[in-house]
Amino acid sequence: MAAKPSIPTRDEVLGYFDALSNWGRWGEDDQLGTLNHITDDVRLAAARAVRHGRSVSCAWEVAVPADMERSTMTCPCAADMPGAENMPERFHADRRWGFSSEKLGLTFHGNTVTHLDSPCHIFWDGALYNGRPHTAVDAATGSTWGAVTAAAKGIVTRGVLLDVAKVRDVPWLEPGQGVFPEDLDEAERRQGVRVRPGDAVLLRTGHGRARHEAVAAGGIAQTGWHASCLPWLRERGVALIGADTPQEVQPSGYDDVLMPVHAVGLVAMGLWLLDNCDLEECAATAAELGQWDFHLAVAPVRFAGTSGSPVNPIATF
Repeated sequence: MAAKPSIPTRDEVLGYFDALSNWGRWGEDDQLGTLNHITDDVRLAAARAVRHGRSVSCAWEVAVPADMERSTMTCPCAADMPGAENMPERFHADRRWGFSSEKLGLTFHGNTVTHLDSPCHIFWDGALYNGRPHTAVDAATGSTWGAVTAAAKGIVTRGVLLDVAKVRDVPWLEPGQGVFPEDLDEAERRQGVRVRPGDAVLLRTGHGRARHEAVAAGGIAQTGWHASCLPWLRERGVALIGADTPQEVQPSGYDDVLMPVHAVGLVAMGLWLLDNCDLEECAATAAELGQWDFHLAVAPVRFAGTSGSPVNPIATF
């Protein structure tokens, strides 16, 4: 059993904005935040975590039309496709092949689509990560600071899955139940793994299983990281966190900081977030192989000026 959690006070959580701040730690012009923990040596160590050659996706399929607006164009003749006017004459004469093309639109922030949050996603007291003003984000042109393109080279590191639902011996944590540092320590102990600087930590609460079984509750309440985990994550030098929920427990327990993991994490720490992962296959594979660390690759789409991107995180064991 995990030890009884110690819950920080409201003032202590508000104090995290200063106590856990990484502003200026990697220079005044830094936009990578905690991704700076991912060094060349960390990437090499991540490659050594591949011991079986088995890859799994940690993302949900984007549902059509539930999560995505979609218009599809199909033409039986290639001569009708966009840009055909620039093709050679023999192309126009070819009547054997056609094409399909889509125009897609989606809002990836929220509680369903697997996505990456970059630092410009959240403001606190009018500021972004590393002290830039919120006016760096423009409704028409996007953000000039802390956008997802800061991670254009991709996020490649060692991932560690901490299965707290397994630790608590439940199929899933109920909405409103938080995950505490004591749970993380117990998961490490039981799984025989330890989180190291530069790691990505993926938190399994079992919400993905509930979602697969269509028993996941709607509404505001959700399970996830408790704010008390933030000092643990900074102390360990974690580069990225993910969860099978939109990250944090709701209600958070703090009226003045409704989403402390997002607010303190993104603004003060520059901690990048992977929301709404599907960790069921990852957890099953880890349990089967007896291996709770893996090579993790996350490649955001290079959307200029945006506060995140839909992603398909790949864990390779």
